[in-house]
Amino acid sequence: SKVLWIFYGPRLLRIYRTSQNEGRDYIPGYMESIPDRIIQTINAAIGLTYWTSPVVGIFMYRKGYFTHEGGLGVLRMVLSIAVAYAAVYIIRGLGRISNADYRSFIGAIVEARHEPTYSNKKELQNYDFEFWAAPVDFRWNEGTEKDKKNQKPAPSSRRSQAIERSSLPCRILSYLAMHSFGRRMVFPGATSVMNYLLGSMLKSGRTSLVEEKGGKRAKLETIDGNNIDTMFVDRRGKFQYGSTLVITSEGNAGFYELGCSGTPMDLGYSILGWNHPGFGGSTGVPYPNQEQNAIDVVMQYAIQGLGFLPKDIALFAWSIGGYPSSWAAKNYPDIKFVVLDATFDDIVPLAIAKMPVSWKNLVALSLRTYMDLNISEQLLEYPGPVLLIRRTRDEIITTEVPSDGTPVLASNRGNYLLLKLLQHRYPTIVDRTTLPVVKQFLSQESYLQANILEEKGVDRHECSHFFKPNVQDNGVHFPISIELNHDLELKTKLALFLVTVHMENFESTHCTPLPGIFFHKPWQPGAKL
Repeated sequence: SKVLWIFYGPRLLRIYRTSQNEGRDYIPGYMESIPDRIIQTINAAIGLTYWTSPVVGIFMYRKGYFTHEGGLGVLRMVLSIAVAYAAVYIIRGLGRISNADYRSFIGAIVEARHEPTYSNKKELQNYDFEFWAAPVDFRWNEGTEKDKKNQKPAPSSRRSQAIERSSLPCRILSYLAMHSFGRRMVFPGATSVMNYLLGSMLKSGRTSLVEEKGGKRAKLETIDGNNIDTMFVDRRGKFQYGSTLVITSEGNAGFYELGCSGTPMDLGYSILGWNHPGFGGSTGVPYPNQEQNAIDVVMQYAIQGLGFLPKDIALFAWSIGGYPSSWAAKNYPDIKFVVLDATFDDIVPLAIAKMPVSWKNLVALSLRTYMDLNISEQLLEYPGPVLLIRRTRDEIITTEVPSDGTPVLASNRGNYLLLKLLQHRYPTIVDRTTLPVVKQFLSQESYLQANILEEKGVDRHECSHFFKPNVQDNGVHFPISIELNHDLELKTKLALFLVTVHMENFESTHCTPLPGIFFHKPWQPGAKL
């Protein structure tokens, strides 16, 4: 009933601008705002305690809280908090009843949930509120599998080998580590603390997307029951690139409200942003299977719900967002193109480099077992155009950062992703004979790379034209095998050319917004530069 929703319903954040009304933040009265702040603080404290549970557990043990007497003290404290929690909920409800804006909002949400018609949902779109209460707009089984070509999940041999080689105590320790603090270190954006701290910024970002860009927020339900928070900005018929939908995947602390979608949006593309499980309004935990199910329902929503053909969909990912994007590229091979910014090939070597040496085996076992994010493995199964953006001062995905703070370019894991891609697609060009030159090239700054290209006589147009006869005869099918053993000089030129058209350098650190000049359709054999 509406009465129960008033007491236990979501927080109302903003009433959006419409043609009839000016947009304004919802201003609760004191009877609502003070209890609300107490509830948020308690929730954040619970989240922080859970996140730091190993440390809290040790502290409690040393203070004697695991004894009979200490346990009773903890129980009394928990009961006191529970009583206070219930009391502030009741007080907050009384404050909401007296607010006409909140009563109107609750009326809209109850109607939309009870009878999810177009008009009821459109009325609810006028409000920004805690997303858990929104009705589902699209479910995974409303789509079709016809656009997916690689539907069978490949079992990870790395995971089985890691488990077989480890002892039972190590497996238990890796489970405890990953399910307490480990996955929160990999995906800090899924913690209640991060969501609490960024709450006002996320609200401002949504306000801008809805009121300035005409964004439409939607809740998608995955096959495993998670709800995915999405935002769609439709540019079809309004901008040059509006007919192409760019689906953006954020980093491990990124949200669509604040993330990488701004780059293609500024260029006039249609945008579909989404939040990882546990981020913002999305539910769940960002383990690999939940990430896969999330991007899968996003793809189905784009195709079936929004009406975009796969050939009109591009994927753009930043950092760890390369994992769900590469999975989508693998499973929807007919998409237009993929651009991966500041991403890596495999999380394990990256994580090992960031952790104490003594933790190496535990880190490897934990990640291989529960968080095996291998981007290169998935990307190799996508047959379309790919562009990688490497940030030359990236302090996050490089494994060597000396005391002066300047990352070693050769240790950037984006290099490894590129090499695996090129060796897979062009095995007779990027091989053991040209690999040393390519690796040396990748270890250099941009101006030195330009010198090397000039010294080697690499002509981009000539190199691009070289692939045309093969494409005309066979089409673009990877791997492309062109025998060049008789001409190492040409082979080297082509290898360096392939590096330049598959990877572009951005002279920046990891978190700087990507300028629009880097976002474009990647080169493909047979295409013009």
